[in-house]
Amino acid sequence: MLDTALRGTSAAIVIIINLLIYDRRLANAASTLPEALIAVVLVATFFASIFELNAVCLRCIDASKESLAAVQSVQDRSEVLRNLAFSDLTNTSFVQNLMNTAANPAPFSKKATEVVTISKYPTPNGVTKFTRAPNGTVTTDSIATDLGTGLLKVDVQDSWTMTVGGRSRIEQTSSIISNGTKK
Repeated sequence: MLDTALRGTSAAIVIIINLLIYDRRLANAASTLPEALIAVVLVATFFASIFELNAVCLRCIDASKESLAAVQSVQDRSEVLRNLAFSDLTNTSFVQNLMNTAANPAPFSKKATEVVTISKYPTPNGVTKFTRAPNGTVTTDSIATDLGTGLLKVDVQDSWTMTVGGRSRIEQTSSIISNGTKK
């Protein structure tokens, strides 16, 4: 009798399992066109989001490269002016000829306006100001009446319009240079 009960129980379990599997097959058989379209829309939205995120990251990288190029350009021009002899730094035509070439050969130099201002330090008596346009033309905006023989303040500034967002940006630095011997 126990044997018959076990056979009956196992048969019932087999029947229930077969019904569950059959129900799953029926549920899986309902994969229809609307479900496939929803899956396609979800995948397309995912990839569109990834591509937009990639575009935003690339714009941020471009903006960073532009800012870094501006810092490098200002530093290069400042170093060139700092390493000049004091008499050359106070010579207007010498500095103007020096400004005819870009601070560095980077493509950034073709889009930035560079302004160099030289004045006596600590009390200025006018300023000598040079502006280098993006096309390479250099103008002398003003000439100081006296730059003195002791200390000079040299300001270098690059201004440009960013590629990303079209915002105006400025990068600048100032140096105090003394009339002394170079070692």
